[in-house]
Amino acid sequence: MIHNKTIIQNLAINGYAAEGKALGHSDGKVIFVELAVPGDVVDVLITRNKKDWAQGKIIRFKKYAEERIEPFCIHFGVCGGCKWQMLPYEKQIEYKQQEAEQNLKRIGKVELPEILPIIGADETVYYRNKLEFTFSNKRYLLPEELETLAPGSSANLGGALGYHAAGIFDKIIDIEECYLMNDINNIIRNTLRKFVTEYNLSFYDIKNHTGWLRNIIIRYATNRQLMLNLVVAYDDAQAIKEIADHLIKKIPGITTFLYTINTKWNDSIFDLSPQIYSGKGFIIENLENFHFKISPKSFFQTNTRQAEKLYNVVKSFAQLTGKEIIYDLYCGTGSIGIFLSKGAKKIIGVDIINEAIDDARKNTLINDIEHALFFTGDVIKICTDEFFLLHGRPDVIITDPPRAGMHEKLLIKLLEMAAPKIVYVSCNIATQARDINLLGEKYKVVKIQPIDMFPHTHHIECVCLLEIK
Repeated sequence: MIHNKTIIQNLAINGYAAEGKALGHSDGKVIFVELAVPGDVVDVLITRNKKDWAQGKIIRFKKYAEERIEPFCIHFGVCGGCKWQMLPYEKQIEYKQQEAEQNLKRIGKVELPEILPIIGADETVYYRNKLEFTFSNKRYLLPEELETLAPGSSANLGGALGYHAAGIFDKIIDIEECYLMNDINNIIRNTLRKFVTEYNLSFYDIKNHTGWLRNIIIRYATNRQLMLNLVVAYDDAQAIKEIADHLIKKIPGITTFLYTINTKWNDSIFDLSPQIYSGKGFIIENLENFHFKISPKSFFQTNTRQAEKLYNVVKSFAQLTGKEIIYDLYCGTGSIGIFLSKGAKKIIGVDIINEAIDDARKNTLINDIEHALFFTGDVIKICTDEFFLLHGRPDVIITDPPRAGMHEKLLIKLLEMAAPKIVYVSCNIATQARDINLLGEKYKVVKIQPIDMFPHTHHIECVCLLEIK
């Protein structure tokens, strides 16, 4: 009988489930574990126990899978960012394809004979154009560090600049190296940490809402334009100046430096106003021959090269002839609509974030596009009969919602709009499958194309073409 704290010995790992968790079977239950590879044999400590399944963590490897490889990052297994480094990339692609098919068929009730083979990445490291690191006065201690503490002593956690430890909201892993972005991210982070430590500037304490340094957000375009946004808890003009001047001197490639005052308990900056210290306050990124302004609060696909592949899939699915009116929902800075603009009669973009719409309008000017209009607000409220009378009904709807998928009211609105085609872009296949199932009232699925935007993680992007029945 399996209970919490049970140790299952010699558990054979034989597959993968959702969210990158490996699985095995014991006593009639599915056992989910992380950091395992099919073919591993492990001893597992059960940490969560349900009727039909349990979850545990590996305490001992008895046998390593033949396909397991050596992770390349020193933080693997502690930092939860790249959980599949121990898998060859071709195997990562295989398991992502498997998960895409299972979700779309099981949740979405998709009856296609096959889902197109996943499009892999040419670059599996240094592929992100945005990273965010967090300051904390509580450093996450590794197990070997905890073992060195004297009995009864309190750990001197010290300060850290890095990523949140998995499942622990108030402790940060002090990151020395990260392969998600060009090495510039390591130079910036480690230079900044050294400087603020030497000057004894206080790191934020998320529990007590004290301390000064909160976050550093890095955006690095493929054309090497570089934006830094330092987030601090209150205004200290002299300290901000010293940090900015030091980084600009040590890292000459900085295109623009901003700082944001965040007095709130949460880390979100979308309701705040970043201040420009140097440069123009934005950078330009390129997607093929198009140029896009990226402001500190802009949403932009974080893997530029794979975004080009993704948008070309959208273009292929849309099958534009130059006569179509495209409605680009959740349009952000207008990147998808602008990318498709040469083949469309008109682009209508809608997003609820005003700053994103401002950037979208500026991006039409940068790219000399005169037939794209962008509107701030809720799609449900904007897309009225009067709006359609003024701007025309959509021939193609592009929708690229956040991970939670589309709100039920928007799905109902899409069914009312009854566009001939919907091209649904998603970063969460499970919620996409749910929405596809609901759209099945009027639409049939024609094509589905998974794309790997984030190598070494379990995340999958997916494009689905739906046509009205």
